[in-house]
Order: sequence, then structure tokens, then C-alpha cells
Amino acid sequence: MLLGSQLRRLREARGITREAAGYSIRASESKISRMELGRVSFKTRDVEDLLTLYGITDEAERTSLLSLAREANVAGWWHSYSDVLPSWFPTYVGLEGAASLIRAYEVQFVHGLLQTEAYARAVVRRGMKGASPADIEKRVALRLERQKYLVSESAPEFHIVLDEAALRRPYGDREVMRGQLQHLIEVSERPNVRLQIMPFSFGGHSGESGAFTILSFPESDLSDVVYLEQLTSALYLDKAEDVAQYEKALKELQQDSPGPDESRDLLRGLLQLS
Repeated sequence: MLLGSQLRRLREARGITREAAGYSIRASESKISRMELGRVSFKTRDVEDLLTLYGITDEAERTSLLSLAREANVAGWWHSYSDVLPSWFPTYVGLEGAASLIRAYEVQFVHGLLQTEAYARAVVRRGMKGASPADIEKRVALRLERQKYLVSESAPEFHIVLDEAALRRPYGDREVMRGQLQHLIEVSERPNVRLQIMPFSFGGHSGESGAFTILSFPESDLSDVVYLEQLTSALYLDKAEDVAQYEKALKELQQDSPGPDESRDLLRGLLQLS
């Protein structure tokens, strides 16, 4: 995505159309579009030809961008789990691992970055009916691996609004749910985590369209991305007007939900009832 955005900036600065850029590398306009969105791998020859077309002759700048192209083609650690993942999900894991700010709303279950191992196993079993125990454990292992980013030195800010429905819908037995509630209380005290609960008592709210995640990146060239998971695919929205709508919905959810301290109290109350 970073390389793609830089190639787009260079192309637009020269006033070159996507169609002309595609012609220069023996490709279609749509391929240039996919390259600029970071949705396809990069051939070194294509990048070299585009840089020449865009008038980039400085050797240091060319070397830097070609190095970025090589890095973009290196498979991430999560690709070893691709055999148990839906085709659209590795892209999300890569984006999540590159984000500096993750904002989300969840209603069906606790967000994957906050799940305990036992709760995650119950969720995966429910979602992968008929899968082998080995495949289930591999999916759970991926979820736990993703969580390491949240406590790493380069950990992102994580702002999450959980609907009370996600906390009351049981996955696993009573002990699994108690363990999950206790874990949420503990992780909510981390300095980079802002956890809020949208209670049933509030009634209707701006999260009516369902769960979504907004990913923001440290590179100024990269636009925010909204991730929407569906039953058989996922949507990645990066148009400014689309992102703005989801940011507005999340801001309203945050304003209408109790703050982090009050939300912790709500979690403690649910823990006592469980």
C-alpha cells in the first residue's frame, strides 16, 4: 500500500493517466489501479519502467522504491496459516499489523485481539463446523499470534466499543465466559487500549449496520481503511467519504457509551452475575 500510494503520487505529479501508465508496462488501467491500492504483487521490471516513465532518475530514490517493492513481495508470517483462513483474511492481518491506530465496533463476539485462548477456541469451533481439531488449533494459534502485536514495543492504539450483546452471548461454558470477562477487565487497563461497552439500556445507536474496523497507518501517504467482514468475503473501503461515514458512526458510539472506567465497572458487574 505504501509503495502503491507513492507510485500514484508520482504518476499524478507528472499528469500521466492510469491508462498510459498501464500501456508502458504492457498492462491494463485496472492493474495500475490495483498496484496503486497495494492489492497485487510488484514485478521489479514494472516498477523500474514506471519510475522511468514518471521521470525518476535519481539513483537513491529509485533504489529506495525498488527496495520497497522487494519488501512488498515478501510473504508475512501469517501466510503460513493461509490453509485455514478464508482468502480475504490474510490481507486484513497484514493491514492490522501495519496499523498505528485500530478502531472497532463489535456486536457478535469479543474482538479477536481481546479473546482468551479458551474463548477463541469456542468461537472458531462455532465458525468452522466440521473442521479437523488440527485446523481449529491452527486458527486459534493465529489469533493468539495476532494479539502479540497489541503488547509489543510498537503496539498500536486500540479503541474498541463492544456491544453488551457480545458479552452476554455465551461461547464456551461458564468458566470460559468468566475468564473472558476477567481478561477484558485486565486488558482494558493497558495504556494503549480504550475499551467501552455499549449497554442494552441505551437502546438504538449508530452501530446499526453491524461490526466494522477502521485501520490508520503511521505513513502520511496511506489513507485509512475500513474493514467489513461478510459471510463469504470482505470489503476494504478507503475512499475518504466512506471512511468519514464510519468514523462518524464510531465517534457517536464512543460518545454514547460509558467511558472506560464506567465500562470496567459494567464488566465487573457482568462477572459477578456470571
